[in-house]
Amino acid sequence: MLSGVDGTIPALLDVQVTADPSRPFVTWYDQADGGRVELSVLTTANWVAKTAGLLRDVLDAAPGSRVSIDLPTHWQGVVWVLASWTVGAVLVPPGSPWIDVAVVGPAVLSGEVPDAQEVVGTALHPLGARFTEPLPVGVTDFGAEVLAMPDAFGSISPVQPDAAAWRDPSGELQQAELLSLGAARAHSLGLGGAGRLLSTANPSTRDGALTSLLAPLSVSGSVILVSNPKPDRLAALGAQERADVVAG
Repeated sequence: MLSGVDGTIPALLDVQVTADPSRPFVTWYDQADGGRVELSVLTTANWVAKTAGLLRDVLDAAPGSRVSIDLPTHWQGVVWVLASWTVGAVLVPPGSPWIDVAVVGPAVLSGEVPDAQEVVGTALHPLGARFTEPLPVGVTDFGAEVLAMPDAFGSISPVQPDAAAWRDPSGELQQAELLSLGAARAHSLGLGGAGRLLSTANPSTRDGALTSLLAPLSVSGSVILVSNPKPDRLAALGAQERADVVAG
């Protein structure tokens, strides 16, 4: 873990923005249609700030709010997870009781609206664009709202290291605990300082976040995030993107 970080995930991201804002952080591929998006550390932080603003100022999320993220492997999953932790929210599995904010993908168009105080849908457009179809009543369109949010997120009471960050039937994890687990995951993967990881793990899940988000973040590295992976093409993609480690 970087020195000088106060034991929270938002602080670790802030340190890396200051240190090297232009380096790649997330490179997302969809091997089903050839889509590719690359976000630098700074661009990732801007998306996180905007999404955290949306959570707080539009969706009424606050420290301790329960947020579920039901998205496939996608760069927006990275953003939503980091934004939730930035406002001090607790991530819970989709379908959990008492969800304050539920984040869902295009399936919401078919009427699959989760039971939550607030529901936000994302079209998962590569550039974060809005839905072109009307959404069910009561569902907020991420793409229609997020770009109006500020590029910086200010909080009167910044999140603390002992703030709950993940809660599911296996237990609860605090921000500082997740950072330690992310560093341990990087070590177990053999991902060294500034290492580049290729991963198919969904960052919206507990284990996937450790692999494809917190492990590279803990070593000031980057992730090549692959959705709809083609096993026979992963090695070539890893070579093309100069991955140091390939993991599931």
